[in-house]
Amino acid sequence: MSDKGADSPREASADTARWRRRFVILLMLLLVPIALGISVGSRFLVDRPVTYDGIEEHFKYGSTGGERVSGFPFWIWQVLPKVCGKYLPGEGYASLGLIYEPGKVLPVGMSMRRNLGLDRVFLNCAACHAGTVRDTPDSVPRVYMGMPAHTLNLMAFENFFFQCAGDAKFSADHIVPEIDRQAGRLGMLDRYLVYPVAIALMRERLLMLRERFAWSLEQPEWGPGRVDTFNPSKALFNFPSDKLSPRESIGTADFPSIWQQRKRKQRDDGQPMQLHWDGNNTKSEERNKNAAFGTGTTPPTIDLRAIGRLEEWLLDVAPPKYPYPIDRVLAQKGAPVYAEYCAACHGASGQDFAGPQVGHVVPIERIGTDRRRLDSFTPELAQNLGSVYAGYPWRFQGFRKTFGYANMPLDGIWLRAPYLHNGSVPSLRDLLEPSAKRPKAFCRGYDVFDQRKLGFVSDVCEEGGRHYFRFDTALPGNGNAGHEGKAYGTEIADDEKAALVEYLKTF
Repeated sequence: MSDKGADSPREASADTARWRRRFVILLMLLLVPIALGISVGSRFLVDRPVTYDGIEEHFKYGSTGGERVSGFPFWIWQVLPKVCGKYLPGEGYASLGLIYEPGKVLPVGMSMRRNLGLDRVFLNCAACHAGTVRDTPDSVPRVYMGMPAHTLNLMAFENFFFQCAGDAKFSADHIVPEIDRQAGRLGMLDRYLVYPVAIALMRERLLMLRERFAWSLEQPEWGPGRVDTFNPSKALFNFPSDKLSPRESIGTADFPSIWQQRKRKQRDDGQPMQLHWDGNNTKSEERNKNAAFGTGTTPPTIDLRAIGRLEEWLLDVAPPKYPYPIDRVLAQKGAPVYAEYCAACHGASGQDFAGPQVGHVVPIERIGTDRRRLDSFTPELAQNLGSVYAGYPWRFQGFRKTFGYANMPLDGIWLRAPYLHNGSVPSLRDLLEPSAKRPKAFCRGYDVFDQRKLGFVSDVCEEGGRHYFRFDTALPGNGNAGHEGKAYGTEIADDEKAALVEYLKTF
């Protein structure tokens, strides 16, 4: 007699199997989203810079944090010279003056960070503060860190991306196939989602920036080794460009050298030196953070730890020694000439910055150099800079309007050509002439060194198909007058000038 209230073994087994299947389905419904979330998170939530143990590699290729907001997806960066090559002056980014070392994918001054699911790249400090020197046109370039980036045409760099973003080819239809060709076959996610979205976002941001920086199109070309530092700040503060005074519309100046910052933190009278060309700040930390904005950082995204490594290194790193022969007898004759005409303003030597006027601002009426850079930094801008980092312990407090240009120490002066704050004089020997005898026009961006005149060769405007920038001193902001007269050594005898130039080679 059977018990009809009980399941048969077969029915019990079927029930168990059904429950197992339901459990597996339930488990899958729970685990698949979790696994998918982990997978997506491991790609798109990572924020990791490419780092370097050696400080020099860190300087050349380490991040300052700018990739987080301003970074270009690496493969978009990599293929744009192919997609938009007509907007470059030559072959690739090297034609803009960026420096490529053997075996490196990125140029000096470009860093990489894994961020938002992609390797993203942008400029770092070395972009503006590293350069090359060749002994002859056939020599291999040597890279020197801390010197002005005298070959980098930053305006042409910006305009390349602005023009490319306005081109119909800046689209997934043109860029993705080129990425696929150069990088290897892309996965479905990258091909149909990640890169199309990245391209659209990058184009939108570039077009926005192009509109905001439209004022720069009315400026004379900066040329290599130069930048308008503070007018872009006005654009970011939403100053109405059409309402700005014409006197403040051009502030182009040379990139500075950045060695031996510890000695610049304090003059021999115990006071800090006045920094920037016009001495508008005495706080090196504020100067450094402000400069980092040029590498794409913002107050929330700046990498203070990475920048801190650089600040510590730059406190004491010395400029490279002059690598060519020095006539020591002639240099010795130049030492008293330097002591008489230069030491009070520029320091006792290339290593000793002592001098009553070192780091002080000289009134524009006395120095007489082009005043455009001075006029571009206005009291209103100084006030607005005080709002940067508002709410942070390192809020800017040191920016002030000044009345002239600051006297700079001359360490590594052989690597700092062209000269004056706006780079309007090609060599130190030319600087020792009255402005009427200085070159009215010359070419910039050439890196072959002129050992006799102490500067870069400036009469070569084309080499191997590459054209160098013709600098015209008649254009606004490019004036080469000033720093002349008896007090500045332009009236001394030619043999004394030759001895002084030879002595400056020891700096």
